[in-house]
Amino acid sequence: MAQTTESLLGHFIKDGIVTTKYDHALPLKKISCIEAAHPVPDENSVDAVEQTISLLQQTKPGDVIICLVSGGASSLWADTPDDLTLKQLQQTFQLLLRSGASIDEVNCVRRHLSKIKGGQLLRYAPHAHWFTLIISDVPGDNIQDIASGPTSADVTTFADALNVINNYKLQQQLPTSVLQYLQKGMHGEHVDTIKPGNPILKRIKNKIIGSNKTALAAAKQKAEELGYTTIVHEALLTGEAANAATFILEKVSSYTSNKPACFLFGGETTVTITGNGKGGRNQHLALCALQQLQTQQQPITLLAAGTDGTDGPTDAAGAFADELLLAAVNEQQLSVADAVTANDAYPFFEKVNGLLKTGATQTNVMDIVIVLTD
Repeated sequence: MAQTTESLLGHFIKDGIVTTKYDHALPLKKISCIEAAHPVPDENSVDAVEQTISLLQQTKPGDVIICLVSGGASSLWADTPDDLTLKQLQQTFQLLLRSGASIDEVNCVRRHLSKIKGGQLLRYAPHAHWFTLIISDVPGDNIQDIASGPTSADVTTFADALNVINNYKLQQQLPTSVLQYLQKGMHGEHVDTIKPGNPILKRIKNKIIGSNKTALAAAKQKAEELGYTTIVHEALLTGEAANAATFILEKVSSYTSNKPACFLFGGETTVTITGNGKGGRNQHLALCALQQLQTQQQPITLLAAGTDGTDGPTDAAGAFADELLLAAVNEQQLSVADAVTANDAYPFFEKVNGLLKTGATQTNVMDIVIVLTD
């Protein structure tokens, strides 16, 4: 996004800074780039926020700020409000990510443990003209949830954030300082996020320029070019990856035509972590599908993958499931069930050559599941 902005605006750009994941930086001329951690922030995430705020504070009334937002910034941008530490935030976000909470629930908490999210970034250049171009990576394309909405109004409160903590029974595991911070915020001792109707919002225009629908439309076009009857499931995949796998296979099994078909699903699932293995939500979905194919024996090939090219803390975009993989599993006498229980999809698929590795795609519009059948 930054590279294209430079090519379009060139000498009009006075200064700029962007933050991206490690190993995702591209050559830039005027805009500086910081690489940081995802999905749990690190020191570079904090440094990125500090440098961004410093740049914004140099702006003058009437300046134009172009804010380029895509998924991942909830982690890539992290600040430590008041007496909170990075370690405490890391522990909190890790607990949330392992709990099975949806992205809107996770980001509700993130917004209320920040001084920049939930529209609060606008406070550092309140007299500038803001334009935010957004690539959506969340179900429903709600801009308050994309990157935790740094330039958009937030309808949630500190009480909502505490409800998320309570609903997933994280009170006892949460760092005490984090819990106290949220409780103080609920009692009005901390400034809340920017709410609808705040005058500062008159200076910002937010526009979504890409989403999961964009990717699904392109996949549909390609599949049809290849001769497939293409069925796009309109509702986004959400909830547990294992349940999504069951739902997908049920949909595919209902297909009765004798023409080759391509089923396309988009969305973002969750995984409630029970083991200590390595993987991501797409690899887990493919693993659960493979487990069901052991008994259903459907002649299909399934791919579940993240559009950004990385699934969880791995170098794979996702994984496949089909009869060929099952044959390799049986030959090596591997246990699919054990891998599912241990949340250990990555090494499992690595042994049977079932991982998809694309490298960084330079975009992020959630996940896609592609199923081909004869």
